[in-house]
Amino acid sequence: MVSDPEALIKKHKQLVHSEMQKVVSHVQRVDGDWILNTLMIENCDVPFKYRRKKHYKCIQGQRVNLTYYPAVETVAGFNMEIMKVVRIKIA
Repeated sequence: MVSDPEALIKKHKQLVHSEMQKVVSHVQRVDGDWILNTLMIENCDVPFKYRRKKHYKCIQGQRVNLTYYPAVETVAGFNMEIMKVVRIKIA
């Protein structure tokens, strides 16, 4: 498994890597067998989403490094832009 962000970006051109982003909101909710995590990042109106098998400590107020790609999710019949996180690490 590749965890180096530069290697991931070389392999998948649509990925974006951002460092030292401040988390202003972190919500975890059960979604079947998974825990859906939604982050809101300072100065960004788009939610960042990722799944984990277990609950994770709250990272609200922390600075994180994110590797993600843009996606569209339909909510109540409306298309909404989201960022799908493939790698997250506390900075």
